[in-house]
Amino acid sequence: MGVSSPKSMGLLLLLLTGEALGASPPHVKAWIDATDFAVEEVEASLVLAEYLRVDTINPPGNESAGAQFLAEQLAADGIESTLTAFSPGRDSLIAKLEGRPAQGQEKEGALCLLSHIDVVEAETDAWIHPPLSGKIDGGFIWGRGAIDMKGTGALQLQVFRMLHRMNIPLKRDVVLLAVADEESGNQGIQHVLDNHWQDIQCSQAFNEGGIGIKDLLFEGQDVFSISIGEKGVLWLRMTANGTPGHGSTPRPDQSPDILLQALNRLKDFDEPFAPPPVFDTLMSLIGIHQGGVQGWILQRPFLIRTVLKRKILSKHLTRAATTNTINVTGLSGAIVPNVVPSQSSALLDIRVLPGRTTSEMQQKIVATIDDPRISFEVLTAREAEMSPADDPAYWALAHQIARLRPESVVGPIVSPGFTDSVFLRQHGVNAYGLAPFLMSDKELIGMHGHNERISVENMRLGLQILWGAVLELAAEPDARPPLP
Repeated sequence: MGVSSPKSMGLLLLLLTGEALGASPPHVKAWIDATDFAVEEVEASLVLAEYLRVDTINPPGNESAGAQFLAEQLAADGIESTLTAFSPGRDSLIAKLEGRPAQGQEKEGALCLLSHIDVVEAETDAWIHPPLSGKIDGGFIWGRGAIDMKGTGALQLQVFRMLHRMNIPLKRDVVLLAVADEESGNQGIQHVLDNHWQDIQCSQAFNEGGIGIKDLLFEGQDVFSISIGEKGVLWLRMTANGTPGHGSTPRPDQSPDILLQALNRLKDFDEPFAPPPVFDTLMSLIGIHQGGVQGWILQRPFLIRTVLKRKILSKHLTRAATTNTINVTGLSGAIVPNVVPSQSSALLDIRVLPGRTTSEMQQKIVATIDDPRISFEVLTAREAEMSPADDPAYWALAHQIARLRPESVVGPIVSPGFTDSVFLRQHGVNAYGLAPFLMSDKELIGMHGHNERISVENMRLGLQILWGAVLELAAEPDARPPLP
């Protein structure tokens, strides 16, 4: 979606006004008005607190415990589900609500609500409340995975149960997928798609990827980004090979020194500032909203790449969205201090914008290091994947954000992170990423960091966004709630 066409510019302006775009279709509004959010929001928050207490830290994963917890929640409402494991203890969950379109209407592909059960490790001693506590305190629900991504998973579960409880006529199937191993090898989603695709058959999906951020570029301006694609990912183990020996006697050609020299060369690795077209769209939205000279500049891609380049690169989130990045995430070598190992290694997390391949990035890194004593092992290599922005699933999320937060900016983004949506897109699914929350930088730091938490207020906002979007995509237009 470019910002130059009259159609797209008109849609952008509607996003900003929160009027026509933020207005739900009549049947969606009727179901929203019939929803008792006071009850549903509390239940979703309590379910999340309990879900966070289930230990699904990956490694080792043990997602079966999380999948069983979700299955029990569904069973309490009489909803059947299937558990399927790619290895012992590594279950994913599949549940489906059948759609029955009106007579004469063709049934669309299913709408999938995708989340992952596993969470990353946590340094317990650094947390205010233990990572597996699910503690509700100070208006927040604390625990590893609250943002990434049990919070969204709990909301998807709640929406799925609300569809069933309210007996809402569906024009298409709605499938709930909660999968194992997203944080490590993505084996859960691959197993599900390889072995259960005939039971799923979704054409659109909601997953993680984008999020609402307070004061993204300008103080007082909230920006919701909806991920329509993701950067490619290249994980490398870079190993220096040198002469082993005793730690008491420094010698030339030691592997730790060779590795340090290589890492210093990577500091000079120069990747161009190359915002993808969807970033230009988001900046144009921000500019229209902001107004003034800075707003005028943001609506012009050439000026973004010159006048505002430094400002954009100064913020870690916008920097990651506009450049190819290399991040050193781990070092290994000697086990004891007095032994110089023959090999020392570094783990590199490399993210690649659409338009570049992981192979091209690897070749450039090897050329930059230019040292025969350094070897590289490819741990993961996946190319960037995109879905179209001009899709009803994208606009359903945008509609609901604009309805609930008309003063905010909503736009598309290529997510710096890598999610299971890549594998759905390989099956022809249009997948869109949004953790439906509005968060500050301070809150976002908790994702994969210390003191991860989600506010009860955000659970309320997220439930309303997701509920409206799912209704818009899946509810039968001619059906209305029964009169009280």
